[in-house]
Amino acid sequence: MAEIILTSDNFQAEVLESDVPVLVDFWATWCGPCKMVGPIVAEIAEEYEGKVKVGKVNVDEQPALAMEYNVTAIPTLFVFKGGQIDGKIVGFAQKDEITKLF
Repeated sequence: MAEIILTSDNFQAEVLESDVPVLVDFWATWCGPCKMVGPIVAEIAEEYEGKVKVGKVNVDEQPALAMEYNVTAIPTLFVFKGGQIDGKIVGFAQKDEITKLF
């Protein structure tokens, strides 16, 4: 399963109402560390298919979501479980650091 592009329109259904944990990557096209973590997030989406949902929020296109979740630096990765934030990483992280959040 590919990563889901998250917007204000689908965030509630895809993330907050999800039956499985959701990894949300807040990123931007101009962000160097985001470009480094992007392939890792894509790999997690493939490996954890069916167990974890993976979504991406482009902060330039979805500033309201970034503000709502107090994203002040990118990349910021959140893990949502049961509609609540259950884990957070700010900045570049290796795959094992990210998957520990599940």
